[in-house]
Amino acid sequence: MKKWKFTFTLVGFLILSFIIIFRLIQFQLINHDFWKALAQGQQRFFLESEADRGEIFITDKNKERHPLAINRKWEYVYISPREINAGDDNPQEVIKFLAETLNIDIGVISRKVNRSHSSFELIKTRLSPEESLSIKNIDFSGIFVREGIVRYFPRNNLASHIVGFLGGSGSGQYGIEGYHNNTLKGDRALQERVKTFGGYFINRIFGSFEEGEDIFLTIDYNIQFKAESLLRSAQERLDIDGGTILVGDPSTGRIIALANYPDFNPNKFFLEEDFSIFKNDAIQLVYEPGSTFKAITMAIALEEEKITPDTMFNDTGSVRIGGDTIRNFAQRVWGMVDMTTVLGKSINTASVFIAELIGEDLFTEYLDKFGFLNLTGIGLQGEVYSRNLNFKRGYDINLANASFGQGIEVTSMQLFRAFSALANGGRLVNPYIVDRGQDVQMGDRVISERTSLEITTMMVENINYGFSRTARVSGYYVAGKTGTAQVAWSALGIPKRGYSDKTIQSFIGYAPAFNPEFLILVKLDDPKTRTAEYSAAPIFSDLATFIINYYQIPPER
Repeated sequence: MKKWKFTFTLVGFLILSFIIIFRLIQFQLINHDFWKALAQGQQRFFLESEADRGEIFITDKNKERHPLAINRKWEYVYISPREINAGDDNPQEVIKFLAETLNIDIGVISRKVNRSHSSFELIKTRLSPEESLSIKNIDFSGIFVREGIVRYFPRNNLASHIVGFLGGSGSGQYGIEGYHNNTLKGDRALQERVKTFGGYFINRIFGSFEEGEDIFLTIDYNIQFKAESLLRSAQERLDIDGGTILVGDPSTGRIIALANYPDFNPNKFFLEEDFSIFKNDAIQLVYEPGSTFKAITMAIALEEEKITPDTMFNDTGSVRIGGDTIRNFAQRVWGMVDMTTVLGKSINTASVFIAELIGEDLFTEYLDKFGFLNLTGIGLQGEVYSRNLNFKRGYDINLANASFGQGIEVTSMQLFRAFSALANGGRLVNPYIVDRGQDVQMGDRVISERTSLEITTMMVENINYGFSRTARVSGYYVAGKTGTAQVAWSALGIPKRGYSDKTIQSFIGYAPAFNPEFLILVKLDDPKTRTAEYSAAPIFSDLATFIINYYQIPPER
């Protein structure tokens, strides 16, 4: 009996050993590749990682840096759906907990948890301290909180249209983030994350990181802040639909402020429902500039010696062009006036007279010289321009309307560039917003220094005695021009000929007039006033006074 028991045990042991050895051979030799791949899928995953993204800064007159976009350490939460679905916890309870704790749609969480073969699904970045604590205190498997680098915009809405934001894919969108994405992002590398027995992760990097370059802008922090404040105030006082303020150096093209209303918070861009709010109206919106364009028309005629400041014109209040009649604002009749008065009183009929002296071909040639038929190259994503095909049809009425800024389309940045030539002695500038310490490259000469001086003197008279007196700055000569343009139905997306009751009211000017240190463009969309004299011009005066005090520019008079 004992011998039988021994034999039975030995045979059982041998059979069991054979089974174990066979399974080991099967695991380690026959099916080795399969089990290795399965284990690696559970224990490791790969992420494409980037080096630290370059940061974006603006400065002030004291050269103090103010960050617009930086990299900040922030906790984030991710899940391993494989562990959640294989664990003891009810996946539905995990989904409900994450949705309620992180304030995320339950459907979004559910879709990620249901990817049962995945080991990594990012749930949320930028956890608040309360969210982080709640997740750390819960005993669900497959939920992890880690610390990582997140793009952060410490000034929130300030200069939002300049800086843009970082999209969900990690690529820059709009503004500097978009246009200079390759400069900012640095080189990518492959990151392997291996999970140890204790549940911790070990990182292994394949490839070398090269950090992205920092970018310094020409924007002045204090002037940008003031410009944005004035636009918000205009919305409260004048109920504007939108607005733009540009400030720059007309001698170099250096942009000092670029403000649009409404703006947005780049940290919360995903909350915006209307994507048009991301559009930078200073470079992405074409509009009819109205009477500000009369200064350009006048400068062309002065340069070509078609007129002088003393040329006389007899205004009868209207002029017939084919089957159309053009009238002055408010049906005014001015009688016999010189060209300085024409500019100061913004007389439409006289602008038509001047354009007829210039002629369509020469007028079009100067549109090109002043940069209205091409991009400015400012260095921001998405800049546009109008080919002005309607004007180029060659009808007399098109030239007549264009002479006083209707029926011709420009962007605010184009108008800034053109007026810079009026201010700086006659040369076109190349607007720029990234400060790389570069030598300023002036553009071609558009008008002579004589013409620049003449048109500046005429605009100074406009400020002193014309419709732009609300733009005056005590103790300084200011040159500038108002514009109140009707908005075409087509610009509002309505397939209808003619113009609506909406207006664009603007003012553009520079100071000190005969040695300008800054040029300001103020554009307001449909303010609830009659003309720019009561809307845009006073804003120019407020901002110009601020800049003069800020720069401590000595009085002229």
